[in-house]
Amino acid sequence: MTSGIHHVTGITRRVQANVDFYVGFLGLRLVKRTGGYEDGEQLHLFYGDALGSPGSLVTFLVWEDGAPGRVGHGQVAEIALAVPPDSIGTWLTRAMTARVPIEGPMRELGETVLRLRDPDGVIVKLVGADLPATAPLPDPIAPTRLRAVTLLTEKPAETRDFIRRFGYHADRAEGAVQRMTSDRDAIDIRDATGFFPGIPGTGILDHVAFRAPDADAVRGMRLALKDASDVTNVHDRKYFLSLYVRDSAGILLEYATDAPGLTLDEEPRHLGETLFVPPHDRARAEALRVILPQFALPGEERTPMRDLHFIHRFHRPANPDGSTIVLLHGTGGNETDLMPLAHGLAPDATLLGVRGRSTEEGINRWFRRFDTVTYDQADIRAEATAFAAFVRDAVAAYDLDPQRMVFLGYSNGANLIGAILQLEPQAIRHALLLRAVQVLQDAPRLAPDALSGHRVLMLGGARDPYGLMAPALEQALRGAGADLDSQTVPAGHELSAEDLDRARAWLA
Repeated sequence: MTSGIHHVTGITRRVQANVDFYVGFLGLRLVKRTGGYEDGEQLHLFYGDALGSPGSLVTFLVWEDGAPGRVGHGQVAEIALAVPPDSIGTWLTRAMTARVPIEGPMRELGETVLRLRDPDGVIVKLVGADLPATAPLPDPIAPTRLRAVTLLTEKPAETRDFIRRFGYHADRAEGAVQRMTSDRDAIDIRDATGFFPGIPGTGILDHVAFRAPDADAVRGMRLALKDASDVTNVHDRKYFLSLYVRDSAGILLEYATDAPGLTLDEEPRHLGETLFVPPHDRARAEALRVILPQFALPGEERTPMRDLHFIHRFHRPANPDGSTIVLLHGTGGNETDLMPLAHGLAPDATLLGVRGRSTEEGINRWFRRFDTVTYDQADIRAEATAFAAFVRDAVAAYDLDPQRMVFLGYSNGANLIGAILQLEPQAIRHALLLRAVQVLQDAPRLAPDALSGHRVLMLGGARDPYGLMAPALEQALRGAGADLDSQTVPAGHELSAEDLDRARAWLA
């Protein structure tokens, strides 16, 4: 019977650091990059042996700049990778040289273990075990396959009984840990009674998947689990069929087939080179390729991301023309919302999406408000000043040409740009404002030529309920000498194809 671990999936908040650790430091191969099957706007990376064999796979969903989770009971807590037993000393030296947080070596369940932490804080154990790889990697001491995972549970007996159905049986115990073994690997069940529960987020391991011999086995498992809570239907994940279920302790488990495998759509020598989107997302494939975060493999040219005062994301086109469009989202949006629109306007422009720092009931905004048309004036001024400083820092940090930067904002983001033009006019020269209104109650009296040389396009909606507040902004910008083009499109507050056409013409 096929048994053992198929893959383990975690969540990272820094894709470049994640790639640098798992490929650059550990030496695993990036064998697949896709949009997530549950959410196409989540990048999903697969690391493994030379062919991405089941049993070697560690995968990560990318929640770039997402909120950290908390490790606790009801979760997968640790990954253990097998390495050649005589390589532990070399790995210890490598970790110290690379400044990777490390504990050990130590003995656990009769094996020599180094306990590392990846850039998100996920515990990765290197276990000295003579377990050959299905498809060896070039580095002779690279990890060969998954040795074990550790589960934290408040119901250890029930978790043990549940895990048995995937081909595991009880082995040795050590302290609060009971080891369950298959013919290939192990599951370490730690009694976490009294610990706090886990919280989803970045820096946690989302689930562990077990190997199924074929699709019939997955369907059979679905029938066997028909009375279990939280069991899903059988999903076609293109590279395998699978189902998900939670045990009584709340641990998320998957049951997945080996076939058809990760070589389905890429030749072995080209694994991991192409970004694929799920078949059901084909209609928005181009938008997803703009939204999903970019990264460089070790040795490839890269642009370092700087730690500036606003969370931000770049999209760099294949043939950048030297221009940059800076994107400010609307209420409830994020730094990637406007990237597909901007890419449609200027395919060869570099896109810099920025996230507002003010929040309202958990949604992103650029400044606080007291109701839909009453705004916190002190917060507007503070964020305008902070954003102007961010622009200066970004220009210096990323070597951007300020004369070739266009600031595109929608709704709340456009409102902040309008305020910046009046409060910090030196920060922005070219602005494209979609559904902008005047949010300053006591706007500064600007000199008639204060905005001379500034080009601004305002696109309002004929049925926009907030449109009555737009003329005050137009008057302020024109009075300060801006080259303002104000147009109205047949739409409401939402964006339309007409916005895209008129914005493209203005940019040209």
